Parts: sequence; structure tokens; C-alpha cells
Amino acid sequence: MELQLEKISDTIWEVPIQGGMQVPGRIYASEAMLPSIINEDESIKQVINVAHLPGIQKYSLGMPDIHWGYGFPIGGVAATSVEDGVISPGGVGYDINCGVRLASTNLTLKDVRLRLNKLIENLFHHIPSGVGSEGAIKRLHENELRHVLRNGAHWAVEHGYGSAADLEYTEENGKMAAAGPEVISPRAIERGRNQLGTLGSGNHFVEIDMIEEIYLPHEAEVLGLFKNQILLFIHTGSRGLGYQVCDDFLKILQKTASKYRIPLPDRQLACAPFRSQDGQDYFSAMAAAANFAWANRQVIMSLAKNAFNRTFSISDEELRFRLIYDVSHNMAKIESHIVDGKEKKLCLHRKGATRAFPPGSPLIPAGYRTIGQPVLVPGDMGRYSYICLGTADAMEQTFGSTCHGAGRAKSRKKAKTMGSGRNLIKELSQMGVIVQAKGYNTVAEEMPYAYKDVADVVKVMDMAGISRKVAKLKPLGVVKG
Repeated sequence: MELQLEKISDTIWEVPIQGGMQVPGRIYASEAMLPSIINEDESIKQVINVAHLPGIQKYSLGMPDIHWGYGFPIGGVAATSVEDGVISPGGVGYDINCGVRLASTNLTLKDVRLRLNKLIENLFHHIPSGVGSEGAIKRLHENELRHVLRNGAHWAVEHGYGSAADLEYTEENGKMAAAGPEVISPRAIERGRNQLGTLGSGNHFVEIDMIEEIYLPHEAEVLGLFKNQILLFIHTGSRGLGYQVCDDFLKILQKTASKYRIPLPDRQLACAPFRSQDGQDYFSAMAAAANFAWANRQVIMSLAKNAFNRTFSISDEELRFRLIYDVSHNMAKIESHIVDGKEKKLCLHRKGATRAFPPGSPLIPAGYRTIGQPVLVPGDMGRYSYICLGTADAMEQTFGSTCHGAGRAKSRKKAKTMGSGRNLIKELSQMGVIVQAKGYNTVAEEMPYAYKDVADVVKVMDMAGISRKVAKLKPLGVVKG
């Protein structure tokens, strides 16, 4: 199929319906970004493939951080009808509820400058990271892990990790009610028993940032932000448990594909009708893995807060450590949206994309309803990240969805090759960033040159009216697996 792209606006490009596509494909990108998106991988082909899914509504969407993924592109969004549409594990991804959490402090750059190295060391020491890392929490009994899978971040708070106030500032209040631990395999349970409170490897991180620039002063004030303020950024997900859930259900749905007689252009889009038993089982298992991820980030945030207290020998009152928000970016959610003038209940697949709900939405914290939902967009570990806000236009254009990060520009293999023979830790230090990592390969795979410039990604969504820039963050130190 020859690629056809029609320019809709300076930030929107459309693939018209052709072949078995049920809806058009839409890519959000600047003209300057488009050649690399087209030529680097087959992510646009994946947008086209997703447009074949039964019950898909309006568009198959690609955000400006789009790159190739399993079945769906990373940076892909698809809404399917819960009545006659499907749910697809490829539309969520292997790292279920991978997401980011941002917490603020009362500290400024001058307060931390002299002990920044020590803070990063303490974070690295107290937050387990790396492939196969075991948690700060002792190995959970299977029954206790099932409580985690049912209750998410609520379990962590009940066990002394953070406070009840944190739940209000976590998407879904840190718990999906649809969770069904009983449909999760013994292998997935076993993988999760010793991984609660672990960071993992790859692009996951704990990062210390400083607010470098504020674009919307009023909105920043509502969020409790000020210039030179020190923030904590956490990026991780459901670890081996979530990976196993995805792997298990992909195998199930690929075996049962003939039962549903769904013609698909790519077997990686294995799916089931949302209302079918297979569809409901996957949704319940995914929700349980999502709850594990929220509990994981809640525990890690508590461990990080303790590292601040120890490093600077200050009280909670002096530190004023507070969760700003926690957003998910590998999820399927049941949401109501307007389609062709009518409210419809949809299954929103967001893979490498986050919610961007507008002011007034009842699904965001009451304290933020005058400004909209916080959108947290981490960049690479050498340059900058952004805090944005959701808009009403996002609900009209993208089912309340926006970008989730910079998006890879180079594969992990290419990034490691580029880093060969270089002192990458020193290079990052020259950029003003302290790094503690378990392995050299992780640093090489995650260097700034491996990623798109997140400023370009955020600018596209801001220009399109999807998510507004509030503040820019500068990384000061990072812990990697």
C-alpha cells in the first residue's frame, strides 16, 4: 500500500481510508519532524494497521513522539466501541501502566547544590534498580500480592508508604476497580512477588529536576511551582508482572483469533471483542497489573522522600514534599466521549500516550479543575522535560490524549554503537547531570542523542491546542537501572 499523507494543518497529517481501514489515520507532527517519522521505521504503517480494528472510532492516532512498537506504534491512540469493538494487548504494550510521577519540594537549587551528589547516591542506594532487581519490600506472600493487585496505591499507603492525599493526585486514584487477580497466571504472580518498590532498567528512572522556566504563571502557581524549585521525577511501571500479563494474553488471543473471525493486517494486533470472555479477562488482568504499577511508584516515591530527609537532615515540614500528579501512558481505559454528536462509551487504548483532560473534568483532582489535568512529559536525561495541561480541544481531537515523552530517534542497538569508546558519564557531567546507573549499556542506550528533542514534541501538541506548556524542567541528577 503506497503511503498517502494529506496535510490537514501545520501539525496534523492524515492517511485517508484505503483497503480495509475503518477510519483515517492521523499523525501529529511538524513538517520538519515528518521525514524522520516516515523514514526511520514503520510506525505510520502501524497507524494504518490499527485503523483496521473492528469498532475503531474517528481516527487511528499517532502522537509526535511516535516510533515503532509491538502491533501498535508507541505514541499510538485508538478508541474502540465497548459494544461492538475490540480490546488489543498491543494497544497497551508490555509494560502495563508504565507512567510518570512528579513530586515537588520546598527546596531550591542553592539548597541542594552542595549535597546533590550525596542525594543521588542515597537514591541509588535505597531504590533497587536494574534487570531482575528485588524490591525494598520483602518478598510478598502470594495472598498479599493479590491485595496489591486489587488495591494498587491504596495498599502502599495503608502500609505506610506515603499518605492518603497522594491518592487524590494519582490517575484513577491509584486503583482500577476492574482488577481481577484471579485471571493472572502463576508465572506473572511469581515474577511480581519480589519486584514491588523496584525501578527496573531501560528508560526507567528516578530524576532530580529544577524548574528552569515558567510559561503560564497562574497555572504554575495553582500547581505549586516556582522557578529554581527542586522536583522529583519517577518513571517506571508494572515490571516483570505486567510484561508476563501481556505475553500471556497475546498467546491466548493469537490462538483464539480464528474463533472471532477478525481479519487483521498484522498478527501482532491480536485482539478480542471487548464484551467477550477473552476480552474481559484481559481487561481485568491489565487492570490488576496497572494497580501493581501504581503501588510500585507509590513505594518508590516514599523511598525517595526518605532519601531527601536523610540527605539534608530536614523535617517533613521543611521539605514540604508533595505529589503533583501521576499519569499513566500504557493503558486501556473505559471512557465516555462524544462521537458524531452522541456520547459513546469507548475503550481508549493509549500506548506511549497520556490522558490530557480539560478544565472542569470530574476525573481530575478538584484543586486542578480550573486549569486542567497535569500532563508530565519527560525528555532525555541530558536536556529538559515539561509540565503541560490538558485542554478541551484534546477531547475534540484526540479523545483527551497527548504525547508521553520525547520518543526514540535511535534504536537501543544504534545508541550503544554510537556510545562505544566514549566516556558517557563524563559527557553527561559536562551537561550538568550527575548519573548513577547499574550498567554502562543502559547509559549508552539512554543518551540524549538516542531521543527526539522533546521540545519539538511538546511544541507540536501546544500548537495543536492539545496540551499547553506550563513549565520546563532541567535535569540535575538521575538514577538508572
